[in-house]
Amino acid sequence: MNMPNPSGRVLLVEDDRDLVQMLQAGLSKRGFTVDARESAAAALEAMESEDFDAIVSDVRLEGLDGLGLAERVSSNRPTPIILMTGHGDIETAIAAIRTGVYDFLQKPVALETLVVALARAVRHKSLEEELRRLRDRPNQDGAAGRIIGNSPQIREVQNLARRVAAADISVLITGESGTGKELVARTIHEQSPRRNGPFIPLNCAAVPAPLLESELFGHVAGAFTDAKSDHTGLFEQAHGGTLLLDEIGDMPLEMQAKLLRAVQEGKARPVGGKEEKAFDVRILAATNKDLEEELDEGRFREDLYYRLNVVNIVLPPLRARGNDVLELAQYFIEQAGGRLSREVKGFSRPVAERLLRYDWPGNIRELANSMERAVALTRFSELTVDDLPEKLRDYRVTRNVLDAVPEMVSLEEVERLHIERVLKSVDGNKSKAANILGVDRRTLYRKVERYGISV
Repeated sequence: MNMPNPSGRVLLVEDDRDLVQMLQAGLSKRGFTVDARESAAAALEAMESEDFDAIVSDVRLEGLDGLGLAERVSSNRPTPIILMTGHGDIETAIAAIRTGVYDFLQKPVALETLVVALARAVRHKSLEEELRRLRDRPNQDGAAGRIIGNSPQIREVQNLARRVAAADISVLITGESGTGKELVARTIHEQSPRRNGPFIPLNCAAVPAPLLESELFGHVAGAFTDAKSDHTGLFEQAHGGTLLLDEIGDMPLEMQAKLLRAVQEGKARPVGGKEEKAFDVRILAATNKDLEEELDEGRFREDLYYRLNVVNIVLPPLRARGNDVLELAQYFIEQAGGRLSREVKGFSRPVAERLLRYDWPGNIRELANSMERAVALTRFSELTVDDLPEKLRDYRVTRNVLDAVPEMVSLEEVERLHIERVLKSVDGNKSKAANILGVDRRTLYRKVERYGISV
């Protein structure tokens, strides 16, 4: 898991004033807010009125020592505590572990060592609080009809979906496969004036091209070899409601022209029919493709693109949603537990750490499947690391963008390698890569051509 930038409020318990000044100055420069006390009693008093993310304490203090402080803290308020001692031995370390100490460092403590330990401790407390919140929140029986998450990215999606729901306009929903595009479409429908009408999704990529016209507009008996009777198309079935055209980027060009005409005129002729049938349908479209790139390549009609893309809702990948992955995991555990009749309440902190560090190439769909598998296999009321799929247990993050760059190379070579890495991470999607790199698409195209990068 990538280590976040150090931050948090630290309570420093130390009676050596020179050491206190040195640690306060060093930790403050690295983003921590440090509040110092000279005794355990003073520290406990401070904790009664203030909240701290972590505690750093000397073992040897006048009155109540560091071990006693750790025992009091762990029994009353589970704040991670790091003990420092100039007299470290195995007995003291064992005693520290038994009292619930998070980490044990021997003096003199290197500042960077303490920074790393504190960053982990702060992260530990944050995860524990998040897990406690997830376990204690009401059961989300109705969550299937809403977009789960509290990250800034998903809040923006929630707000935009709510705003466009009331306006009877076309919406294009884009995002990687498995990010929840159909759920967003359903949410828009259920919050719209058409909520009492039908919601009909169609995966355009799953219907063979020769049958797509019949599926959308219907056909009359005898229109083609297997047309034994009349068939009502999805536009007519969705009358008064919403039609979701999923994977719209895979629709053949010839069919795009027919779709555009139907959307513009609000009527269409069934295959083999003589008369057009009117319909009143709201069109929502979704795709994991970059339609602007498809336009440039001549695979998607510009006029249809602008007809469908009145408002564009872009769904972030799960790897960009932070702690949303934990809230979603808890929801899927509860759902799987109900289906499988398993009493599973949640997951351990080590599981949470692995869920957060994994990059989720399959997004929410992969998370749901992973949690269902874990619930089915676990022997406990709380998921452990052993219950996770092997790829989650063993996943390792490349910590530095330039880890793979050889030493002593030109800036152009570094740029080429970085562009290749970004393009690979988004499966060659140039618009997504341009957004990540902070350049416009034409600039990216020029650099791809200049460096001879294979996409």
